[in-house]
Amino acid sequence: MTDRLAQARDLLAAHPVVDGHNDLPWALREQVRYDLRRRDIALDQRAHLHTDIPRLRAGGVGAQFWSVYVPSHLSGDTAVSATLEQIDVVRRLADRYPSDLRLAHTAEDMEAARAEGRIASLMGAEGGHSINCSLATLRALYDLGVRYMTLTHNDNVPWADSATDEPRAHGLTRFGEEVVREMNRLGMLVDLSHVSADTMRDALRVTDAPVVFSHSSSRAVCDHPRNIPDDVLERLPANGGVAMVTFVPKFVLPEAVAWTRAAEDNLRAHGLEPLATTPEALKVHQAYEEANPRPVATAATVADHLDHMREVAGIDHLGIGGDFDGTPFTPADLADVAGYPHLIAELLERRWSEADLAKLTWQNAVRVVRDAEAVARDLRAHRGPSLATIDELDAPGDA
Repeated sequence: MTDRLAQARDLLAAHPVVDGHNDLPWALREQVRYDLRRRDIALDQRAHLHTDIPRLRAGGVGAQFWSVYVPSHLSGDTAVSATLEQIDVVRRLADRYPSDLRLAHTAEDMEAARAEGRIASLMGAEGGHSINCSLATLRALYDLGVRYMTLTHNDNVPWADSATDEPRAHGLTRFGEEVVREMNRLGMLVDLSHVSADTMRDALRVTDAPVVFSHSSSRAVCDHPRNIPDDVLERLPANGGVAMVTFVPKFVLPEAVAWTRAAEDNLRAHGLEPLATTPEALKVHQAYEEANPRPVATAATVADHLDHMREVAGIDHLGIGGDFDGTPFTPADLADVAGYPHLIAELLERRWSEADLAKLTWQNAVRVVRDAEAVARDLRAHRGPSLATIDELDAPGDA
């Protein structure tokens, strides 16, 4: 495997990883309230974070979608304000580390960053609650650089169902469909991670542009609602979208599902949110794990998902979305952002070709951004900004 790792690193030097989802901005909020002096990511931060610049470089990362996530218990204008704070910290990171990070808004920006030896830094909003049912707010986020929006997070929004909430709309409402159309017109990717299978299907029916799954794996391999059913994967070739496999053990390893549920219940019993990454939460997690050893995923576990997803959707529709700094647990050999070569080495061992791996790491993600831009140019030529409201489209009694 040593030779495979060397081969993987050489491949990533030519075709670096575009990672679809990293929660560093929220970790910086929780740990140091955005004080970048206290978490200088130019230095090794492995005691606190999955992510820093030296490890991004070691992992062969060429572009990162930074999640400007806010939890869904924040709502209304509070959620919007928190999202703006998240956007602000990504922009400040790029300003603070200009030799390593470059803000990117387009596929051309991504290619330019790679040519300069910098890491293209894009943004994705995680959850439709970030726009507070306002298409004008959606447009404002786009103008600030947000290039995808995950339609929901763990809870439903008034216009779309989440994978991990009780069905209410059974997919998208009429306003939800209008959100998708306006995202198409802007050139903002529709991200279908976290949404229910019905929402996935509705979005694929409505969208004019390719979609992404910024951090989701295969439901056939691990039966978790956060993963993608095969019938949805089968529709990606016609849509042109990309499913970016995630590394989160509870989504990729069946044995980890029940263990994680119990670990999250333990966090709640200590008055903590299940997704918390504060020092207190990490201490509680560590104590629980010492008493209850967790099932451990590996790069091979993730590769099993990719093998299946390639069989169903095809190599042109796969990518990577690790979810680093958004999960307390990671696979043994994918512990942080330096770990991508281990996944590529595993796929090389499984006889994935270098051409296919170049699509997985770089080419597919850049292509889907470029294709969404092309759709937006066409739509903007004959469609202006939508002025629709949720009250108009989803009024009680409307079909």
